[in-house]
Amino acid sequence: MDQSERLSRPKVDAIETILGKPFSVLDDGFVRVVDYMGDDAAIVLAARVSYGAGTKKVQEDSALIRYLMRHHHTTPFEMCEIKFHVRVPMDTWRQWIRHRTASVNEYSTRYSLAIDASQRTPETAWRLQSTENRQGSSGFLDSKAGANLSATEDELQRQARKVYEERLAAGVAREQARKDLPLSTYTEAYWKVDLHNLLNFLQLRMHKHAQAEIRSYAAIIGQEIVAKWVPTVWQAFLDYRDQAVTFSRMEASIVAAIAAGKQDHAKSLAEQFGLLNRNPDGSLKANRERRELQEKLSMMGLTFNWT
Repeated sequence: MDQSERLSRPKVDAIETILGKPFSVLDDGFVRVVDYMGDDAAIVLAARVSYGAGTKKVQEDSALIRYLMRHHHTTPFEMCEIKFHVRVPMDTWRQWIRHRTASVNEYSTRYSLAIDASQRTPETAWRLQSTENRQGSSGFLDSKAGANLSATEDELQRQARKVYEERLAAGVAREQARKDLPLSTYTEAYWKVDLHNLLNFLQLRMHKHAQAEIRSYAAIIGQEIVAKWVPTVWQAFLDYRDQAVTFSRMEASIVAAIAAGKQDHAKSLAEQFGLLNRNPDGSLKANRERRELQEKLSMMGLTFNWT
């Protein structure tokens, strides 16, 4: 007699209704769910491997998930996986693929024609280089200057495509003909990732300092997909990671001094920790750690005069 346990595959109705549905991103990109495995309950069962299904109340399941998230017990979240089909500009995909914790298969322009679409920038969306963050942006160019940039962008993309197609018509191999296509050219890929690593991706790429283009994709994945797939996990993620404030040992000691009204001691600690180094003229040198701590203080309604 077959003594094996009969198991049913977890099914999440909110995800079933959007399987294969493309969510538009940027001007011609998309994200869609191809398949998924697991749900909130799968994480609970993995954490309570010695318990059978139905032995705990829903409230207790939620409390356990929140405990796991709060204390960084990551393995149970790896029991859930999801597979996406994405269409994304190549420059954005370069950032995406740096997350080396997923299974990936990308559209190949060695075997197939490059996708005839490039991400275009509206005249009001040209961002200025940040003066405080070398890899970030801050503010926008005026629309008149932006209109000129958008026009030259369109010209460049059209010319690059024309050259590419001329090479193909001349018999040049696809792997070589593609070499001058701009990074704005769209590519497509299947991206399969477990929930633990997906949350790491979202925490980094939903952050306000992430590049706007990849942040757009992360927001769709998080808010339109993960929130429906594992709602209890998503809320715990927002509470304990995405919207949480954490302090280093140095920051905690400074905050404690400020909260106790010991401004001089807080300043002494800041100097000791190298946050108040000065230029020859006596002005404070730029310091990223100090700026980040100031942001945290502002979130908590605390004020402090660094000078």
